[in-house]
Amino acid sequence: MRLKDQMPEFDRSGKWLNSKRLSHNDVIGNKPVLIYFWSVSCETCKKSTPKVNKLYDTYDDQLAVITVHMPRSERDKDLSEVRSAAQVHNIFHPIFVDNEHTLTNQFNNRYVPGYYLFDTNGKLRHRHSGSGGLQMLQKRINRIVNQSE
Repeated sequence: MRLKDQMPEFDRSGKWLNSKRLSHNDVIGNKPVLIYFWSVSCETCKKSTPKVNKLYDTYDDQLAVITVHMPRSERDKDLSEVRSAAQVHNIFHPIFVDNEHTLTNQFNNRYVPGYYLFDTNGKLRHRHSGSGGLQMLQKRINRIVNQSE
C-alpha cells in the first residue's frame, strides 16, 4: 500500500476474535484506525504488542486498533494458539485472523510486525514494519487525532 491509498475491505472469510465481524464501514469515519499485523511465531511481535496495547489504552476512544494475525507457517494457523497468544499478550481489541492471507495481500504486507495508520476518511497516512519506528507512529497518531478533533 502507498500513502493516501484507501483502507481495504475486511475479507468475509477471516475469523474475528474479541469482536463481531467488522466491515470497512464499521471502522471508517468515526476515528483514525491503526491496523497492526502480527504473528504468534514472531518474537519481535511479542515485544511490540505491549506497545500497541499501550497506544490502545492511551488513545482510548480516539483511535480504533485492529490487529491482523498473519500466519507465517501452517502451525501459526491454529486458532487455539492465536487465542492463547492474544490472552497471554493482553490483546483485547479486535483481531482479524487472516489464515488465507487475503487481507495481508490487499495490504501488500510482507513483514510482522507491520503498522498501518488510517485517518478518519480511511486514507493511509503512515506505515512501517519491524521493531523500530513506534515513536514516529505515535507522532503521526497525535497529528491525526488532533486534526480530527
